[in-house]
Amino acid sequence: MKTGMSLAVGLLWFAASAISAQQAKPSAAGRYTDLVATLQNDDDINTWYGIANALRRDFDMICGDTFCEGDYSNIAALRFACAADAATGEIGQCAWSFAASDERIDARRGRVHAAIPVWRCVSPLAPHTTVRELLSALAVAHPLHAPLPRTGATLYDGLSDCL
Repeated sequence: MKTGMSLAVGLLWFAASAISAQQAKPSAAGRYTDLVATLQNDDDINTWYGIANALRRDFDMICGDTFCEGDYSNIAALRFACAADAATGEIGQCAWSFAASDERIDARRGRVHAAIPVWRCVSPLAPHTTVRELLSALAVAHPLHAPLPRTGATLYDGLSDCL
């Protein structure tokens, strides 16, 4: 069941990312855009989507032993997104979105009530981290545990403070 849910969440994330990348154009009002819109070649684009898939896989592997205990045993990673300066390639912030549910049955009325929390976990990035540095740091087998540039912190560390 979890694999089916992960696949569905992954497909939704991929579709949302594709739409986001097409719509993410820097405007005159601001200099930041979706990191995907700053990627200049197919290798970088493939690297980014590979990182996103590996992050979801890494989270699924540790979820049951860490964050997915108690009321919310089905936390799903939705999207890892970063805001990047279109001119300099510096990242303003990265955040990873999660959702879960906890269903309760109303025995008297035969209804299902659901608590559906969401989390926005901000990544512990050093100021002035560039897209290139982030791609290099996370383009590894298990990016959830990879040290982030100039911090030594990991995305896992950011989740521990958030979930």
